[in-house]
Amino acid sequence: MYCSFKCKRNIFILFCISFFVILIGGGLGIHTAVKAAQANQEMSAGIKLPIVMYHSILKDSKRQGKYVISPDMLERDIKYLNENGYTPVFMQEVIDYVINGHPLPEKPIVLSFDDGYYNNYTYAYPLAQQYHAKIVIAPIIAQTEKYSEMKVENANYGHITWGKMKEMVESGYVEIQNHTYDLHSSNKERVGIQKRKGETESAYEHLITQDIQMAQDQIQAHIGIVPNTFVYPFGAFSDTSEDYIRKLGFQSTLTCVSRVNMLTNDPECLYGLGRYLRTNESDSQTFFQNILE
Repeated sequence: MYCSFKCKRNIFILFCISFFVILIGGGLGIHTAVKAAQANQEMSAGIKLPIVMYHSILKDSKRQGKYVISPDMLERDIKYLNENGYTPVFMQEVIDYVINGHPLPEKPIVLSFDDGYYNNYTYAYPLAQQYHAKIVIAPIIAQTEKYSEMKVENANYGHITWGKMKEMVESGYVEIQNHTYDLHSSNKERVGIQKRKGETESAYEHLITQDIQMAQDQIQAHIGIVPNTFVYPFGAFSDTSEDYIRKLGFQSTLTCVSRVNMLTNDPECLYGLGRYLRTNESDSQTFFQNILE
């Protein structure tokens, strides 16, 4: 009789344990399902992505203006973003969120730097390291080659050399994107990669694809990475520009249109992303309140 009671008691205990395991497991399953549903709902509704467009960073106040800010102003910008919960991310992370569903920080933001001035290495790069803030640099590759061959490294007028570019990428704080090989000019004939008046479509396609691919090839040869985002010089383009850029394999493009972007699970949302030009005309709080609210 004792043996029978003991056996029944053990069976009861095993039943209780099994019940709680199933209950907990089911609860975890429900929790996981709820989180997945919330993530899908978030992606369908979209999350906001502001992108800031910087250019040159110099200490000399006489040189500062529409496209040049001080290192102190850049540091205040980064501090403001940190204090308000924003996390600078790479374009690769943005693309991975849209295409692969990889998570982004709660408040993502992209800090982009056009043209690849040497002062980005002198001032922006150390700040990125100090505050653990990722930055995206789109250099003009013809200028990178020029200053690399001349072995000139000058914050006032130079452009980032291959050696310094590789150093920044390997740090994990800098991402390099494509800003053309040598089509960053504005004159009567052409603005950036915009189609020239009277130019045939075949000639236009050949010109811009050859130039942009040359930049891709040089970046891959010297840095070991292949840019996934094309940054329009001056924000200028023509009706067919994006078609040719997509054919080259770019998964995203950045313009100069002032707007906050909405990321969804549709890859189309990655093209023609807007950016806000950072000038020296307002303090950090005023600038970011205007674009983030």
